[in-house]
Amino acid sequence: MSYELIAILMFATMSVMLLTGQRVFGAIGFVAAGAALLLYGQGAVEMPFNATLKLFNWFPMLTLPLFIYMGYILSEAGIAEDLYRAFHVWFGRLRGGLAIGTIVLMVVISAMNGLSVAGMAIGATIALPEMLKRGYDKVLITGVIQGGSSLGILIPPSVVLVLYGMIARAPVGQLWLAGLVPGLLMATIFALYVIVRCRLNPSLAPTVKDEELDLPLGEKLKLFRAGVIPFVIFFTMMGLFVMGYTSLVESSAIGATGATLAAFAKGRLNWHLIKETSKKTLAISCMFMWLILAALAFGAIFDGIGAARAIESLFITNWELTPWQVLIMMMASFIVMGMFLDDTAMLVIVAPLYVPLVKLLGFDLIWFGVLYTITCQIAYITPPFGYNLFLMRAMAPKEITLMDIYASIIPFVIMMVATIILLMIFPQIALWLPNLVYGK
Repeated sequence: MSYELIAILMFATMSVMLLTGQRVFGAIGFVAAGAALLLYGQGAVEMPFNATLKLFNWFPMLTLPLFIYMGYILSEAGIAEDLYRAFHVWFGRLRGGLAIGTIVLMVVISAMNGLSVAGMAIGATIALPEMLKRGYDKVLITGVIQGGSSLGILIPPSVVLVLYGMIARAPVGQLWLAGLVPGLLMATIFALYVIVRCRLNPSLAPTVKDEELDLPLGEKLKLFRAGVIPFVIFFTMMGLFVMGYTSLVESSAIGATGATLAAFAKGRLNWHLIKETSKKTLAISCMFMWLILAALAFGAIFDGIGAARAIESLFITNWELTPWQVLIMMMASFIVMGMFLDDTAMLVIVAPLYVPLVKLLGFDLIWFGVLYTITCQIAYITPPFGYNLFLMRAMAPKEITLMDIYASIIPFVIMMVATIILLMIFPQIALWLPNLVYGK
């Protein structure tokens, strides 16, 4: 049997198992272990276990539970809610100001948590009802929350980029720095879009009444402190890392400690908060670890049979495609898969195939990691079956229909595609900061 046929059978078997409702890590890990036994005999039973040793020997893995803990404790302690109240006052007099404030909130939530679902949950439960109550257009603000939450897997400390770094053997620090400028660029494009739309059609976003904004000085200072806390934690954590004073793991520990102290300073740190945050952190961290284990085992088999070179030969030699055409095909496949899978599941499925292929085609793995995160986020906010569209429908008030959600996301998808095109034309948008910090 040819190696090309073996590769096709592995992916076909995995796809069938996923369609039958098996857990992602179980389907991938089973195919990896089964393929190893069939190809290499009983001695290959150790190959999946070797992936475990690789994972536990990878020191930056410690950052994963620490950043997840940091995000949960800031969210559960109500600090994100306090931050939105501060934005309500700061941006209230600007036409469309609350929508812009929500985008800024999403950037901060991304920096706090690193997961897009967390940003959407906070935006849908806190920001969306407030803006609806003040007469904002429901289609506009639904798009703002979905588009803003997409920044969660791009702006550091992005958990998805940590996973990508583990599977692709790429430095996580460089990936984070590569995602920062494109993430801020995308947030700026979103904010400019809101400003222009609201100037052209003021009825989309009324300004907040003066009596809501004329607060006593003490209340304004209280809101200012509430808004500053997440920024202080983020800039302390990332600043020390970028300046070389702390390692990646030490920075994550600083972030987790800062979040705990912030909850304590607000009088919200109690046993119940610690217990719930720890349980959620453990559940998410274990899920990610099982996914990584399965991906590493699958990747070892896939690399071992030379499947990446076989696929490169098929695309470049037989089909006579250029490397750029192959890259665009890969990104199009992300969009299709993202309609049915979340970002982590999609990553562990495609990374064993795509990462070696990207390397063989001569593309930078750091730059490709940024393209991947944006493309897969487009995938699950794209109608008709986008993963996040249904999450939004579940959390949004009844007056926001599924058709409203579909209509709201179209301008943001266009802006995200434009960002990808900019990154393809000007790769230094993503690579400038990591090259500057790491002296390349």
